[in-house]
Amino acid sequence: MTTSAVRILVVDDEPPIRKLLRLGLTAEGFAVSEAANARAAAEAVEAEPPDLIILDLGLPDKPGHVLLEGWHATHPALPVIILSSRTDEAGIVHALEHGADDYVAKPFGMRELVARIRVALRHKLQQQGEKPIFQTGELAVDLVRRIVRIAGQEVKLSPKEYDILRVLVQHAGKVLTHQYLLKEVWGASADVQYLRVYIRQIRQKIETVPDQPHYIITETGIGYRLRDADPA
Repeated sequence: MTTSAVRILVVDDEPPIRKLLRLGLTAEGFAVSEAANARAAAEAVEAEPPDLIILDLGLPDKPGHVLLEGWHATHPALPVIILSSRTDEAGIVHALEHGADDYVAKPFGMRELVARIRVALRHKLQQQGEKPIFQTGELAVDLVRRIVRIAGQEVKLSPKEYDILRVLVQHAGKVLTHQYLLKEVWGASADVQYLRVYIRQIRQKIETVPDQPHYIITETGIGYRLRDADPA
């Protein structure tokens, strides 16, 4: 999917934010449409679903979460990136657990937002077929043979450590909540401290400086994000 073909719907009740996004994204080659409230957004998606939605959670006529959950049920492959305040950790977690692909906190940089958009669009395409070998920097994960290497040297992970890394690889570049990772790896709700311990152990094995991680990034109060794959 080329950038020029990508249609983005911006849903935000603040005219200055919509203008900023329209100008910035248009300059990047995206085709941008706008909705100032939930009703207009719902009508726009029903008429012609875009390739990606940028959604503000604080809409005047209906919470953004309600729109998100509806779209996730009717258009599960439609990427949605949330705009949120930096202090709304609970709202971000709720959105991510109910279908959002990613989030950007206000105030945001256009470069960061465009990078998140491209990750979400790549992930949408990759869902059609998972690549057997994932590569980012010096980290390589062979998803078929279950082999992890750093700079060509094999790294031994425990089964649980590998399961966590595998889920992160499958969603590389996207933030995954604590609860999502716990459910995917343990199969049920578990103490988030278990996850923190395992993440720390994985970092000890794959990071050059574990306390300053390059690959597994902490999203404070929300979860973790694995560095995106290198360009093909």
